[in-house]
Amino acid sequence: MPDQITDPSDLRGDCAQCFGLCCVALPFARSSDFALTKPAGKACPNLRGDHRCGIHADLRQKGFTGCTVYDCFGAGQKVSQVTFGGQDWRTGPQERARRMFDVFPVVRQLHELLWYLTEALGLPAARSVHPELRQALEKTERLTRQTPEELAALDVAAHRQEVNVLLLRTSELVRAAGTGKGNGKGNGKGKDRRGADLVGARLRGADLSGASLRGACLIAADLTGADLTGADLIGADLRDTDLTDADLTGAFFLTQPQLNAARGSAGTRLPESVTRPAHWTAGR
Repeated sequence: MPDQITDPSDLRGDCAQCFGLCCVALPFARSSDFALTKPAGKACPNLRGDHRCGIHADLRQKGFTGCTVYDCFGAGQKVSQVTFGGQDWRTGPQERARRMFDVFPVVRQLHELLWYLTEALGLPAARSVHPELRQALEKTERLTRQTPEELAALDVAAHRQEVNVLLLRTSELVRAAGTGKGNGKGNGKGKDRRGADLVGARLRGADLSGASLRGACLIAADLTGADLTGADLIGADLRDTDLTDADLTGAFFLTQPQLNAARGSAGTRLPESVTRPAHWTAGR
């Protein structure tokens, strides 16, 4: 792997280079997202000996929708191949396996920050903070390459806060430079809806262009035909959000896991940083 990550494609999970860490390290509870309960550190019964999922093609049909909306941002292969040098948790001592499972969520958080920082560096409107963003990216990348002991002791929350200050400044610059369309509905360019509770909200056709939806809860909200051009979607909860025919052109800090959790259509317009989920056209 390169010393510095700048290509977003390197920040997506590569299961072929991972030891199925997300299927072992992370816990999940029986719910509409998971068909069974599994504690952290215990392998999912669907995980095969080759570290591949035995029901990957049928996860939704078999009650594991939660798995289909997860992405480690490339942390799985980093921990497997770099942090632990290609040593399989199945064949080593229990202590190594435990440490690998402890480290994986830490690196996953750092890789998510790398995703945001890399995207921010590609936004021309944020050029004035590019030097600081580049420094933050380099620091974050160095942190991902620490020893297992150092990673386990890392104060990730403090580092996230440090990076978030820069990402917030980036958002302000990008949205200020945007061109909202404003349709007289009281929303539109620059609207601040950070952390808003919009569960089940009826926002069909709403003008949210250039809006800040950082951390907004949009679970099951109806955004059919809504204008989200140039909106900041970092941390927005889009589970079961209806994005049918919505326009997300130029929306930023939107991740693939967020989009995978939403509903959409062939008419939904997306930013180049993400791809259209297969289940949008194949049916849920």
